[in-house]
Amino acid sequence: MSPSKVYFIDLRASIKENLLAKVVRLMNITDFKKIVPPRSLVAIKLHFGEKGNTAFIRPIFIRQIVEYVKECGGSPFLTDTNTLYAGTRGNSVSHLNTAIENGFAYAVVNAPIIIADGMRGDSSANIRINQQIVKSAHIGREIVNADVLISVAHFKGHELSGFGGTLKNLGMGCASRKGKLVQHSDLSPKVKRKNCVGCGECIEHCSQSAISLQDEKAVIDPKKCVGCGECILICPNKAVNVRWSGDAPLFQKKMVEYAFAVLKGKKGRAAFLNFLTQISPACDCPSYNDAPIVQDIGIICSKDPVAIDQASVDMVNSQRALENTCLQSNKGEGEDKFKGIYPKIDWTIQLDYAEKIGMGKRDYELVTL
Repeated sequence: MSPSKVYFIDLRASIKENLLAKVVRLMNITDFKKIVPPRSLVAIKLHFGEKGNTAFIRPIFIRQIVEYVKECGGSPFLTDTNTLYAGTRGNSVSHLNTAIENGFAYAVVNAPIIIADGMRGDSSANIRINQQIVKSAHIGREIVNADVLISVAHFKGHELSGFGGTLKNLGMGCASRKGKLVQHSDLSPKVKRKNCVGCGECIEHCSQSAISLQDEKAVIDPKKCVGCGECILICPNKAVNVRWSGDAPLFQKKMVEYAFAVLKGKKGRAAFLNFLTQISPACDCPSYNDAPIVQDIGIICSKDPVAIDQASVDMVNSQRALENTCLQSNKGEGEDKFKGIYPKIDWTIQLDYAEKIGMGKRDYELVTL
């Protein structure tokens, strides 16, 4: 079988063609007009960024996608689901406020925002998939109800999957609160006692009241913990860490099966963009973002969710690392940057498994525009 097509634009621009015009050319060659039929409701799935984080995709790019969808005759809306952890996107009210404060107001993006899983994250559709681990997936109802899905992902590192791209934007990003709990439920962080100073930050941010102080050290109750990872992100002393075992591979497989559920019923009605810009070492969920690990690369688009993530990770790894970042190893061209950040995470699991269950192909042809 022939490799999947992945289309790429770099960030060079001129008076003849600015970067926004290049994004239009990218969508043209990917045949967005065939994906978006007239009068269709089009979900543009993105991450609005946690308050204080600045690595998320600039709203002006999202507006360009919105305008293109409207030219195709579709009715676009921006969407995401509420978070499992305690933050500024845990319910639809604070989620909408955060999105607007981060620049995604209607006046900027020219489209409404609809949080796909309702006010408190409990508006979900049960999608039967009968996969190896997940039999029925809990997906944000308005994403399921949409006629078309366009995933717009900020490509970056991730603490549990090595990197986060299209597959994570679909699998974790489109799950309702119950679906997120299913994916995270086998992960329970551990506290490195010698690093813990008993500051209480993790206790304040734990949505499940699963953390307490004992002898001035944090202790996590595994019976209450849902594995959302908020405490890992929030600890200022790096005292809370993932319990590395078979959990991380299982998490990746669950995430992929959820992505499979999201795309069920949307054959020929889905497209995927990855923004390889401000490539931060961690996800956009904490209230900060560390320095980018490599230079900005460009934007890629495909109809294959596996190929686009494979191409993205290959392009990042082909770069030489920037100075003054968290990367302490694997800095050279061709070296695995994500393994350098998370040495115990095998990010190939998500790609291998997605290919295995028929979501796409790791083999791709990169077409540079």
